[in-house]
Amino acid sequence: MTSEHSAEAVTRRRFLGVAGTAGAGILLAGCGVKSSATGSGGATGRTVRLGYVTPQTGPLAPFGEADSFVIDALRRQLRSGVRLGAKRFPIDLVVKDSQSDPRRASDVASQLILKDKIDLMLVASTPDTVNPVADQCEANGVPCLSSVAPWDAFVFGRKGTPDKPFKWTYHFFWGLHDILAVYQRMWREITDDRNAAVLWPNDADGNSWSTSPDGGPALRKSGWKLTDPGHYENGIQSFSQILGRFKASEAPILLGVPIPPDFTVFWRQAAQQGFKPEVVTIAKALLFPSSVQALGPLAQNLSTEVWWSPSHPYSSSLTRQDSKALAAAYTARTRKPWTQPIGMVHALFEVAIDALRRAGGPDRDALTGALGSTKLDTVVGRLDWTAGPSPNVAVTPVVGGQWRRQGSRYDLTIVSNQGHPEIPRAGSVEALA
Repeated sequence: MTSEHSAEAVTRRRFLGVAGTAGAGILLAGCGVKSSATGSGGATGRTVRLGYVTPQTGPLAPFGEADSFVIDALRRQLRSGVRLGAKRFPIDLVVKDSQSDPRRASDVASQLILKDKIDLMLVASTPDTVNPVADQCEANGVPCLSSVAPWDAFVFGRKGTPDKPFKWTYHFFWGLHDILAVYQRMWREITDDRNAAVLWPNDADGNSWSTSPDGGPALRKSGWKLTDPGHYENGIQSFSQILGRFKASEAPILLGVPIPPDFTVFWRQAAQQGFKPEVVTIAKALLFPSSVQALGPLAQNLSTEVWWSPSHPYSSSLTRQDSKALAAAYTARTRKPWTQPIGMVHALFEVAIDALRRAGGPDRDALTGALGSTKLDTVVGRLDWTAGPSPNVAVTPVVGGQWRRQGSRYDLTIVSNQGHPEIPRAGSVEALA
């Protein structure tokens, strides 16, 4: 799905699932086709409507690149409907493109709630998408499940506090404490210097990383000196002033969370202007093979977090595919290398179907209660909303990786797995050339 037109085409498809049996999956039937009998035995309940908001176009589009694969693959898995209690329920999935714009994300969420009358909202990919959608759901009393944004941004970026939890909105992903621990373990393999240059954009991610208690403030409190030239605007074309500050600092480490096209511009200008840190660890922009491939030789040994990969030893509660099989299926279907959001988007639907099953139907209060009590083994690991670290949040594992050239392409190699030894390393941390 690469345009609003193609996204809207998906909204017309019938989304069906089986939740009560091992190996169950999801089916999208043909456009506009009403489902009739959904399998033998039991009465048929009313259609359950799910909304899904994701950035399929704009600078955040790499996050939504795998959406159509996940949805189509789950469609083929099913041959009957979702059994919720004594009935089988057909399900509509209505997909909307946020166009990488927070205002657009809020607008389409409002449409899904007020016009499409959804029962459950799903949303993925960066606080600029997740937060405005979650806010609409909280305001309108609609259950919401989100992922692919640091949980700190989901909670603190929406003015949440542990003693005043949200009622309707639930999230799973890692937090800044988790990811910065991974980063520091990688950095210590190269240097003991505690000076870092930071590249913060003026967006929800940049603001969260720079101000959340477990972000920049935690690094400073633990003795790090951060060279921070101030937040820049997304889409900037010249980083010369910022690069001048970074070069003067002689910091051996670069940390940041830019959008993919901005880091491409930045890193090319850094090479031209002689900024050569020993370690570069970038969230968001360096998650995707397409973004890294665009850098050519400049990509070697750039590092980032790894929150899902074919090496993750987990399996889907819906399809029973393990991570390796899911990634291989994506490459076979699309002829593209695997990308991290595949696992998280798949897990969104795992949790949604599991919550619907335990709720016994689309009652909003029952669905909300089911989300908050979820304990489920998924393709991204064990998700447990009863364990914290904050109400409404389940934490997923994260490890560290570096991009290594393999022939004509780059592979993301896991080089640091402390805290999650079940996710195997495939190499050691190396300094930039």
